[in-house]
Amino acid sequence: MPRHPNEALFEGHKAFPIIPTCEHFAGTEDRISKAFELQAKMGGVFDITMDCEDGAPTGAEKAHAEMVVRMQNSPLNKFDMAGVRIHDYTNEHWRQDVDIIVPGAGKRVAYITIPKTTRVSDLREMIEYIRETAAKANIGRTIPIHALMETQSALHQVWEIADLPTIEVLDFGLMDFVSDHHGAIPSSAMRSPQQFEHELLRRAKAEMVAAALANGIVPAHNVTLELKDTDFIYKDALRARFEFGFLRQWSIYPAQIEPITRAMAPAMPEVEEAEAILLKAHAADWGPIQHDGNLHDRATYRYYWEQLQRAHVQNLPLQDEVKQLFFAAVS
Repeated sequence: MPRHPNEALFEGHKAFPIIPTCEHFAGTEDRISKAFELQAKMGGVFDITMDCEDGAPTGAEKAHAEMVVRMQNSPLNKFDMAGVRIHDYTNEHWRQDVDIIVPGAGKRVAYITIPKTTRVSDLREMIEYIRETAAKANIGRTIPIHALMETQSALHQVWEIADLPTIEVLDFGLMDFVSDHHGAIPSSAMRSPQQFEHELLRRAKAEMVAAALANGIVPAHNVTLELKDTDFIYKDALRARFEFGFLRQWSIYPAQIEPITRAMAPAMPEVEEAEAILLKAHAADWGPIQHDGNLHDRATYRYYWEQLQRAHVQNLPLQDEVKQLFFAAVS
């Protein structure tokens, strides 16, 4: 019987994470609730990041982390597609965040985002503390880590950072990165078109994406400051995706979610091509095939399988035969 592509195409290789192309930040209970409602309405095509860093009022950090646990465990969390951003290493509350969130919601939290990384050793310590806390609480799973790159120091060490265990995503933090250059990069580069054209930012984005992809990690693009012009937001996400190779982008306003997911999703002609090629490959038990006069083998199959998985995650229309053969077991 022909094997499933996950079995046939990644023997001895780590499969690349296929996750939603948009993560939406929400910092208050009301905004988290509304984000869950929108997530359900859109069919679970984006992640939600509950924010304990910028979202927590000063002096109320413990209560805020407890609220996050409550929301993670609420009936609103239908898809278990919500992560949490904790405080950074220099903040005294980051361990408290972990001590509350991991035992309280570790079985459901999709990922933990660690901000303001400046040194590999600090990030390694935080990852290990999260792992130890999860083990003590008998969570029974490894919680993926998303690491936020927003300083020159982080960029300098990005290849070492990307090599750390359990990291699923590297996030680029544009505003802090610009500020970290002490005025050498103008404030106009915090938005388009300069965010894609200033040489220091082009270099930083390209280097982070290269390090992420080489280590089997998803590179995530920074926020767009435009909140309501969906065409502007779409074009920003499109440039991030096709000029720099980002596979995910942040959202900070509900109207940003749809154009981001639309820009980052595979194009339907390529999805249809992937379906045709993979159905033939499956019938040939993943041996070489011809399609439209071109030769295909496992190298191209891996590419098309990842595109097909992204289409599935984004709820794009797929053939019934494709869904039954490849996604029935994971739906």
